[in-house]
Amino acid sequence: MRHKIIVGLLISLFLFARPVIADDVGPKHLPARYFWLLETGCAQVEARLNAEPEATLKTLEAQPGWIHFPYAILAPVVLYAKKHPANTHYHEAKMLALAIRIGDLLASENEKGVYEPRLDSDWDTYMWLEAYRLLGDKLGAERQARWKREILKNIVLLEEECTRRFDFPGYHSPFLGTSPNHYSQHSSILYLAAKVFGNPQWEALTTKILRRFATQEQAPDGYWGEHNNSGPTVGYNHVTLTGLGLYWEHSKDPVVLPAIRRATDFHKYFTYPDGTVVEVINDRNRYWEPLAWGEFAFTNFADGRRLAEFAANFVSFAKPNIPALGRLAQDALYYHEGALAPIPQDQVNYFHQMKIPAGIRKTGPWVVALSGILSTQAVVNQYYLDRQGSMSIFHDKLGLIITGANSKRQPELATFLERPLGGVYHLPTVSRLQMNADTDRLSLAYHTFFTDLYTQVISDNEITFRYAITGKGPPSEEARLNLQLCLKEGEVLETGAGRKITLSGDKIELSPSEIGGWISHRGWKLKVDPTARLVWPMIPYNPYLNGPEKNLDHAVGVLIVPLRLKENEKYYIRPGEQEITFVLTTK
Repeated sequence: MRHKIIVGLLISLFLFARPVIADDVGPKHLPARYFWLLETGCAQVEARLNAEPEATLKTLEAQPGWIHFPYAILAPVVLYAKKHPANTHYHEAKMLALAIRIGDLLASENEKGVYEPRLDSDWDTYMWLEAYRLLGDKLGAERQARWKREILKNIVLLEEECTRRFDFPGYHSPFLGTSPNHYSQHSSILYLAAKVFGNPQWEALTTKILRRFATQEQAPDGYWGEHNNSGPTVGYNHVTLTGLGLYWEHSKDPVVLPAIRRATDFHKYFTYPDGTVVEVINDRNRYWEPLAWGEFAFTNFADGRRLAEFAANFVSFAKPNIPALGRLAQDALYYHEGALAPIPQDQVNYFHQMKIPAGIRKTGPWVVALSGILSTQAVVNQYYLDRQGSMSIFHDKLGLIITGANSKRQPELATFLERPLGGVYHLPTVSRLQMNADTDRLSLAYHTFFTDLYTQVISDNEITFRYAITGKGPPSEEARLNLQLCLKEGEVLETGAGRKITLSGDKIELSPSEIGGWISHRGWKLKVDPTARLVWPMIPYNPYLNGPEKNLDHAVGVLIVPLRLKENEKYYIRPGEQEITFVLTTK
């Protein structure tokens, strides 16, 4: 199988789930919510097929929300095949008919040669294979033979993908030539096919790969690094986990469950109270909506069941979302029932520090995430961001206010930037994070200075943070602090100088006198350093476009504070050379 560029994941992953809508009347508890969501999605699929009886994969997938249409097959299959008091569609002929209708379309499209060339069609094949396994002889002998033949045409392509990589030195992109989340998916799909079709060679091969993912490739903090294990790629970690979770469901291999336990711990800590993943520690994506991938794996544990339930309540089908529909069907299929235990999002306060220099703290409504992760730059690979951000501040009523999201080829968005000897540097050289019961200290060293960042929650409505700057040797031509503010197009920005600006695509550069000591936006107010200036809009890099975003949805405002570094012939190191303090309050 030829390597497929994963540009389309901008749609197929980021839109796998959307925030729950205000008039959501569905059940809140699992698995009942899963069945309700599947029922809603199936109705949308059936209505579309009835309206377009001659539809093809190309025409179906042309509309937003309908990419990966083959995912739709698993929803009616699970409703038909899974017996549960909350599932009112068990053995319902209507669901069987819908599943067969979709599967026959896939078989026809595969016979025409248009199914496999589509982006990430192997993930689609998993859904089709699972449907084939669950429906069995309900398909009838002729249809069963046809589906098997066409499914196998796609499955055999995965054998080569798995075989030539399984003994590579590391399951990371620089070795694999693809993402480890893809390799996990390829291996788990081939493993399931080995079980379904009785192929011991496939089973032996993929068992070795998936056991290695569980026992050797996972970082101690519970993630599988994509570029390396120096830090996580949070969203795609769900995808890798899905492969391990599927293997566990069909193997019960005892070496896998501890890895799933570690992954559950990682995700329960690094998910914001609105269900989105923590972005400052992510080296692939600046933002990621709530996900449906791999939630079933969490449900092996009491707190994981609560985590899955928490995530499911941010999913709605107010608009069709076929990728989410398929993954929710997988979650429902493999859901493990049992008691629930609290997760950090249920707690008033918690903090968690990883073994790498990154951590998170929730204090009342405030969540502060810190990252001092150091990582090799992926200069050529467009998909990996520079780890240049260090702090995010989230409020449970206002969402993300300050983001530490990373970027690529954009030093102007890095937390710090310096220009010694004519060069431009924006990545820390050394870092250290110290967290205890009530104090966090993130230290970042650069060529001409180092900084200590301290944060302190004063009340539910106030948090302060300050940077203590220590100069080193000759100062650079320029050094500055950049804070990325989550400003929104169409909303008003106010300043202490009396300015009121409705943000648009027009560029704004506010001087210190035009800021007047503070800015306010969408319910929050930030008191700033007297030398601060503000630039809007700054358009961040999109790895799937290998360039800037196409609209202002994810634009940020950058608050820039110059560093005042002065050489001292007597002292090479100059503690306390500058302090930059901010006070963030909510109305």
